[in-house]
Amino acid sequence: MVPELPEVETTRCGIEPHLTGAQIQEVIVKRYDLRWPVSDSVAELEQRTFIGVTRRSKYLLLAVNDGSTLLIHLGMSGSLRVIDPAEAWKKHDHFAVTLSTGMQLRFHDPRRFGVILHLKSESPFEHPLLASLGPEPLGDGFSATYLKSICSTRKSAIKQVIMDGKVVVGVGNIYASEALFRAGIRPQTQACRLSLPRLERLVSSIREVLSDAISAGGTTLRDFLKSDGQPGYFRQKLFVYDRKGEPCLVCGTEIRHAVQGQRSTYWCPTCQK
Repeated sequence: MVPELPEVETTRCGIEPHLTGAQIQEVIVKRYDLRWPVSDSVAELEQRTFIGVTRRSKYLLLAVNDGSTLLIHLGMSGSLRVIDPAEAWKKHDHFAVTLSTGMQLRFHDPRRFGVILHLKSESPFEHPLLASLGPEPLGDGFSATYLKSICSTRKSAIKQVIMDGKVVVGVGNIYASEALFRAGIRPQTQACRLSLPRLERLVSSIREVLSDAISAGGTTLRDFLKSDGQPGYFRQKLFVYDRKGEPCLVCGTEIRHAVQGQRSTYWCPTCQK
């Protein structure tokens, strides 16, 4: 499973206090062959200073005082930890930045689908990976009116629409299933058939489920660990995801499962219409 928006936001919150204001003393690249090759120019970051850590969708943006940005995507199995540089390197530790604080930011990625790019443009949001992204689900740009304008001409299933990063970012499979349950909407429902009031409920549910997950530290995924090495615990609170055949926690009806867009989908046939 892939780290979704709450896992990435949890990571951002975990590393930001350690990075902001810290000088980069050494950049270490053990492997360049990630999803895309690690930028050769990362060595230029040495002696520069991190001035902030933000997130856009599932991308972490580490701002540097020379105007450049270190862009990191965790991929399918990546994680970031702030550790003692003396800690032994693990087999799948591929990249690290040693800080003036005496700590080290280290990137671990068994499947090597992660991304580490050094963006020298003054506006990282113009990079092709970020330029066509939809609004943030927790931001002002994501509203029922906006979603209605998208859905009105789409006959595809609503679950596929809200998982489209060009429509709204960061609503991955787990959180899409959970938000649709909270909104009382079946995942197979055609987007164009949903009224504005139902979309208002869906937008609120997306915000709620993501906010709850961030507060709880992300979802407990096999490959994901928080920056302090501890897993998140939101998985214990899921209502439908990965609960095929189990009773609905609200009404007791057996949770259904289907494959939708090559992804597992779960819903309660009683609570969701």
